Amino acid sequence: MNKKEVFAIGVMSGTSLDGVDLVYVKFVKNSPEYFKIINAETVSYTVEWKEKLQKGIHFSKDDLDELDVSYGMMLGEIILDFVDRFQVSTIDFIASHGHTILHQPKKGITLQIGDGQTIANSTKQKVICDFRTQDVKLGGQGAPLVPIGDELLFHEYKYCLNLGGFSNVSYRENGKRIAFDICPVNIVLNHYVNKLGFEYDNKGEIASKGMLNQNLLNELNKMSFYSLEPPKSLGLEWVQKNIFPLIDVLETDVSSILRTFVEHIAIQISKEIHNDSLLITGGGAFNSFLISRIEAMCKVKISLPGKQLIDYKEALIFAFLGLLKFDNQVNCLCSVTGAEKDHSSGVVFYP
Repeated sequence: MNKKEVFAIGVMSGTSLDGVDLVYVKFVKNSPEYFKIINAETVSYTVEWKEKLQKGIHFSKDDLDELDVSYGMMLGEIILDFVDRFQVSTIDFIASHGHTILHQPKKGITLQIGDGQTIANSTKQKVICDFRTQDVKLGGQGAPLVPIGDELLFHEYKYCLNLGGFSNVSYRENGKRIAFDICPVNIVLNHYVNKLGFEYDNKGEIASKGMLNQNLLNELNKMSFYSLEPPKSLGLEWVQKNIFPLIDVLETDVSSILRTFVEHIAIQISKEIHNDSLLITGGGAFNSFLISRIEAMCKVKISLPGKQLIDYKEALIFAFLGLLKFDNQVNCLCSVTGAEKDHSSGVVFYP
C-alpha cells in the first residue's frame, strides 16, 4: 500500500459481549505514532446473537461453520450501516478481529468467527481477519495481539493495561515487549450482575456495597494460572471450568461476589504493575470502584484517557494490525505470544 494517508475500519468484539466496536481511523504511513479516530461506535448485540455467541463453545463443527458465515453476514450489515450513517467515502481496508469462540492454544486451537470472505463480499472491500491462527501454528498463544500497537502508538506509557473481558498488560522490559493476560474481569463481573437484571455494575456501585469473602478471595488467588510465567493467555473455557464453579460453591450473594472478585482483580494486577506511567483502557476503566482498588493496590496514580480511547483502543489497534499486514510488516511479537518468530499475521480477503 503506497499511499501516505490510509483510511481503515477496525472491527472488534470482546469476550464480555458488550457488542461490536467499530472505528473509522486515519493512519499516516511512516509515522506509526500518528492516528486519528474519525468515527466510532458500539453496536449492541441482540438477545438472540448474545445467546448464540455464549453457546457457541458447545457447537458442533458444522454448526460453527454455519455460525462463522452468519456472523460474517451480520458484521457486513453492521459495517455497511456504519459507512452509510457516517458517510464514509474512503476505505482502504477493513480489519476485523471477529469474535472468539474457542481459545486453547496448548491444543493448537483458536477460533474467531466472522468469515472474512463473507464480509468482503458484503461490503465490497478488502478485509483482513483471522489474526490469531498463524501465531498458534507457530507455537504461540495467539494472544495478546494488541501490544504491537502499545509499542508503536502508545510508547510514552510504561504500562498499557486493558480491562475488558480479561485484563491484560503490556510493557517493555530488557529491550523486548512483554504482554500477557493477568486475570478475568468483566467476563466474571457481568456474569454475576446479570443475575440481578443489570448488563453491568455501573461504576462498581453494587460491588462497593458487598462484603469481602476472605475464603473465596484466598481460593481465587491460589489458582495455578497466576504462578505461570508469561507468555500466557486466558479464555472463556478456563473461566467456566475454574472460576464459576469455585465462586458458586463459596458465595451466593451477588454483591459479595462482585466485591470479592474486584479485590481479586486488583491483587493480581498489583503483582504486575508498579509505580510508573499507566494507561488503562477497556470497559473496566469506567468501574470507579475497581479503579480505586487498583490504584490503592498498585500504589500508582491512574490518569484515564478520553472516553473514545477507553472504548475503542482495541478496535483501533486491530485496524493498525491490518495496516501492518497489508505492508507485510511484523504485527505479532514472539516475545509476547511465545511463537517461534516475529511474523505478519492475518488473512486477506478480496470481494
